[in-house]
Amino acid sequence: MESRAAERRRPIRISSYIYSFLFFTLILFLSHLWLMRLPYYWDEAGEFIPAALDILRGGSWIPHSATPTVHPPAVMAYLAAFWRVAGYDPAATRAAMLLLASGGLLAAFLLAIELSQEVRGAPAFLVAALLAASPLYFAQAMLAQLDAPAMLFTSLALWLFLQDRIRAAAAVCVVLVLVKETGLVTPLVFAIWLARERRWHEAAWFLAPAAALAVWMAVLYRATGQWLGNAEFLQYNLYYPWHAVRLTMALLRRLYYLFFADLHWVGTLAIVYAWRRSGIFLSRSWRIAWWLVAAHVVMLTVLGGAVLERYLLPVLPIVYTAMVAGLSLYRRVPQLVSTGVLLAGVAACNLVNPPYPFPYEDNLAFTDFVKLHADAADYLAHWYPAARVSTVWPLTAELARPELGYVSRAMAVGAVPNLAPATLERMDWSGVEVLVAYSRHWDPRFSLMHYAPLLKFRLRFYGYAPNATAAETRARVPFPIAAHFERHGQWADIYVNPGTPETPPARRTMQAAAGHD
Repeated sequence: MESRAAERRRPIRISSYIYSFLFFTLILFLSHLWLMRLPYYWDEAGEFIPAALDILRGGSWIPHSATPTVHPPAVMAYLAAFWRVAGYDPAATRAAMLLLASGGLLAAFLLAIELSQEVRGAPAFLVAALLAASPLYFAQAMLAQLDAPAMLFTSLALWLFLQDRIRAAAAVCVVLVLVKETGLVTPLVFAIWLARERRWHEAAWFLAPAAALAVWMAVLYRATGQWLGNAEFLQYNLYYPWHAVRLTMALLRRLYYLFFADLHWVGTLAIVYAWRRSGIFLSRSWRIAWWLVAAHVVMLTVLGGAVLERYLLPVLPIVYTAMVAGLSLYRRVPQLVSTGVLLAGVAACNLVNPPYPFPYEDNLAFTDFVKLHADAADYLAHWYPAARVSTVWPLTAELARPELGYVSRAMAVGAVPNLAPATLERMDWSGVEVLVAYSRHWDPRFSLMHYAPLLKFRLRFYGYAPNATAAETRARVPFPIAAHFERHGQWADIYVNPGTPETPPARRTMQAAAGHD
């Protein structure tokens, strides 16, 4: 037994890591090649890209082009450094994030090897395949957001910790908390575990990440007067979630995504089977991993108003590894069938939307959202470049900020609070030149969320007021539709006040030439 353990711990050549990283990089770049020039989506446009540009252009670590929040600046600083070398462009941003995502795939692969030492076959390759095919990971791998990088450093820290490389794990945890503040839960779990084993000196190393995060928050407080950057962020993420109903629903939603959505239930059955029939999850390594999953889910439930699935990415490799470990205990035919169903189902969910509302960024639906806005922006810039466009965020930012990749020059915009029927009915249309209405959230026609009791529930506990449908909007806007765009169930309509002049053809040609120059 000792010789087998020593064999498992034999040194791995650095070239093996490099070749593995290059292999995963090739897979991710080839699979995302057709999306490399997409303009920025949602929180990219509203927070992370403006903050990175502030670092690039003015060296300001506290954003002034976006509302400051507690999110640390490591990813934004990385993007600014990458742009300084490669130039500022959406394609460069996608490339920068895909490099980090490739590192995340390698870290998840190494972690799967570490956790699956008693599993027959080559389970780590299946874990990497599941992760690469996962709609959540596929989308987040290219987006300039914090959760895919957080997955990289969480997986790497856990892998090092399980190998008892304590100082290296603590150093990675310092980077992790500077990538995303919620990463603090990882060194906390490690410190508690070592304390339980009475390894006090080693546990103390994991105070360093907390100290690093405290320094960042002190800098943020000095600049803004708020420990979390702004009072609204504090209210939404610390006070708003603390309601029995919202806490319960948030927890159920987290568990639903990890263990049921995207055909995960196939893998969950395998986890249950393994738990009942085998002691595979009773090892020290697996107990630490499950502690981390539980702590991460609880932390997200009690701290955080937005219940976004991308926040679960740091622990998704652990869950996938557990599924693969459970599948390995099946007999040959059930194992092959279940593995094929799980892998095919996960991959299919990149293109198949669920029959209930979900964030577009959970799969490739976000690309339809971005392309719709690009089409609408192109139409407005061509026909009505001097008009004031009334719409809701994030299209307001996309039209007003050329650096986001939608327009070549800033357009005048007017912010509408929302597109609910009541809001449209109260609007003073005499001052509106152009209105753009669009499907801001996925809301399929046949959805349980349309039933009156559920609508009342969401209104009472979440203040949710559904946006008007395309038909409801047309019934309330007194202008004709100048253009309609639609992609896979998402839509955008441009309404133009008949008194709003189009740009003369000659002027359009001159503007196009100027924009080209």
